[in-house]
Formats: sequence, C-alpha cells, structure tokens
Amino acid sequence: MNKATRIIYDEHRSISAVLSGLKELTLAARKPGVTPDFAVFHAMIHYIDQFPERLHHPKEDKFLFARLLERAPEARALVEELHAEHAKGAQLVRELESALIAYEVNGAAGVPAFDAAVNAYAQFHWSHMRKEEDQALPLAEKHLTEADWRWIEEAFAGNNDPIADLREQDFQKLYSRIVSLAPAPIGLGERWKESR
Repeated sequence: MNKATRIIYDEHRSISAVLSGLKELTLAARKPGVTPDFAVFHAMIHYIDQFPERLHHPKEDKFLFARLLERAPEARALVEELHAEHAKGAQLVRELESALIAYEVNGAAGVPAFDAAVNAYAQFHWSHMRKEEDQALPLAEKHLTEADWRWIEEAFAGNNDPIADLREQDFQKLYSRIVSLAPAPIGLGERWKESR
C-alpha cells in the first residue's frame, strides 16, 4: 500500500471513530434521566462538517478522483456516484445540525429525531467509505502511476500548503477536544449525570 492510500485509510478510520462515538453517545442519551453534555455533540458534528465534508472529500474529488478519471475513463460512473454522495453527505450534516439544535431546545422529545439523523449520517458515511475502499482505491491502485500517487500524497499531507497544514493541526486539537469531552468509555470526560 502506498503512502497516499494509507493516508486516506487513516483519515477514514478517524472519521469512523468519531461516527462510532457519536452513535454510542446518542444511544446513552436515550436513557431516561440522562443529561448529555451538548458540547461534545457540537464538537463531534463540527469535526464531521469541517474534516470529512470540507477538507477530506474535496481533496478526494480534486486529486484522487480527477486523476482516476484521466487514467481510467471507465471509472466515470463510479466517480460521479461518489461525487453525488459527497454532496448528499453535506446535506445530511445540515440535517444532523438541525436535529441537534431541536434536541437542545426540545429536550427528550428531540432525542428520536436526533438519533435518526445520527444513524442516517453514520450508515451513509460508512457505506460511502466502504465504496471508496472496495471500488475506487483498487481501481486507482491499478491505473495510477507513481507520480500520480506522489501528487495525491502531497495534496492529502498538505506538504505544499501551509494553510492546509494549519487546518490539519486544528483537526488534531478538535479531535483531542472530542476525546476529552466525551464521557467514558467513549472518551476521557466525566460520565453524564443520570437522575434517579
């Protein structure tokens, strides 16, 4: 596996970890009498919006998928499908944000809609990443040259873009914040209070 592919897999694992944590915390919030810390939900959704939707996916579109189309025109249908899924993912994040706000405002009555939005986004995104890993990356590995992979690696690593480097450092800080806010066993924060 080349370094660019490893970076993409690693980013997928980070995204997946946040999605798993979000699902677990949403499940914990469904318990009667639990008072969630909404800051952790906001931090997780902010991470989902900023990292996959505004940094990772645009890089896939601009570098990996564009080069794949140049080298393997037969991948057009798959690439168009993945582009469409990137657009749909952004829409699902807006729905997730809206459901979180409704949950904060309406209390326990907002839990089912928030839970549904979390599950919809997580299942959608896991399916999307699986399609990239099972279909797009093997095609890319078959058709892209070493020079192509170096170009993609530089884009994902942000080596030539100090602004991207700063953004990626910010994501490390955000990821650390999520871990510190999320209650055990998801993170290192205090368990949410339960009224008896």
